[in-house]
Amino acid sequence: MQNSPVPLAPVHQVEDHRVAIVTGASSGIGRDTAIELSRAGFEVWAGARRTARMKDLGSHGIRVLPLDVTDEASMAFFVDAVLAGAGRIDVLVNNAGRGGYGAVEDMPLASGRELFEVNLFGLARMVQLVLPAMRDQGSGRIINISSVGARIYEPFAAWYHASKYAVEGFSDSLRLEVRPFGIHVTMVEPGLIASEWNSIARKDFLKVSKGGAYERSARRMARLLALADRKAVGSSPRVVAETVVAASLATTPRTRYAVGAGAKAAVAARKVLPDSAMDAVLGRLG
Repeated sequence: MQNSPVPLAPVHQVEDHRVAIVTGASSGIGRDTAIELSRAGFEVWAGARRTARMKDLGSHGIRVLPLDVTDEASMAFFVDAVLAGAGRIDVLVNNAGRGGYGAVEDMPLASGRELFEVNLFGLARMVQLVLPAMRDQGSGRIINISSVGARIYEPFAAWYHASKYAVEGFSDSLRLEVRPFGIHVTMVEPGLIASEWNSIARKDFLKVSKGGAYERSARRMARLLALADRKAVGSSPRVVAETVVAASLATTPRTRYAVGAGAKAAVAARKVLPDSAMDAVLGRLG
């Protein structure tokens, strides 16, 4: 990967100098999170593969660098650049992620591995890279963007849900390891969010299902997923961004924040309904 940085925006200095990294910042939740953290007074470093889509973030005082969370050199370059330019890292927002829909029978194992590479292993490597600096300064926040899909399940999304369940297990264990060093680990679990992520996942879903035994069910579920794009149904990415800011500033952040349309209701239903009842409800999606 080409690791030449795009021109950096002027640093937004504040008296209480705090530095935040946001991955997957070219659109949706990541973009809004970078902007809201900057407004809250953080020096923000935003990373994504599509750097051209982040150029205007400079007007918010945000520094932009290329970042591919499936590329070791790219991740190391990014974190080294932040430490060289800012001298510290106070918040890591692991937002970069991929969606994936398709019947288990239809989806190649390579597609499942790709989801885990982005959603889990890229996230984990970013954590490894920032922890030494956070330990040395005796403080830090790691905020992993999970999903309400880590608390429930649905047909045709086995690999996606598996990757998000893995993020939550990883985060819970990590929290205990780093707590003695003054580092907090938080998961933000978005519900239905109107974003580019949704439309891309639907297109891939229909493509992998075309001509197969699950095509009819896939088309029906894709139509339901499209409802999240409507303002009356799906929440704005900004609600997630505002939650990330709150978790970044809280004296003692919660371990989990369920936010966005349907998130809290889904989590509550999972706590009280037996599997048979959840199967009956969620099975209607397919």
